[in-house]
Amino acid sequence: MGEDNIIECDFDEKTLNPVSVAAFVPDLMDQSKLRLAMPDICFVKEVSELIDIEVDLVVVDLSKSEVLEVLNIIDSKIVGFVSHIDKEVIALAEKAGCEKVLPRSKFFHDFHSLVNGVLKLN
Repeated sequence: MGEDNIIECDFDEKTLNPVSVAAFVPDLMDQSKLRLAMPDICFVKEVSELIDIEVDLVVVDLSKSEVLEVLNIIDSKIVGFVSHIDKEVIALAEKAGCEKVLPRSKFFHDFHSLVNGVLKLN
């Protein structure tokens, strides 16, 4: 991996979150929404960085076409979001291994309950 692909997260540090979460979410507004909900979330720059990462949960923006290509080789549980009109992408993501795929607005509104449900924290 080159220096541009370094993940700037340290999951060994004590954090406020009981789980480790990595995300491929290129949009800065979406990143800020997730950071508000989970301050310790780790954002990666390239979707390929999610393949060997050891985390409890991976969050992906399914509107990026390269994401569908790696879903089936990510070892962690995966949740994703996409436009509600992208029915084909939703079906492909679920088939490739996403635990949950939600429309963008519902995803951000229900993020905490989504994480708790997928990881069975409650």
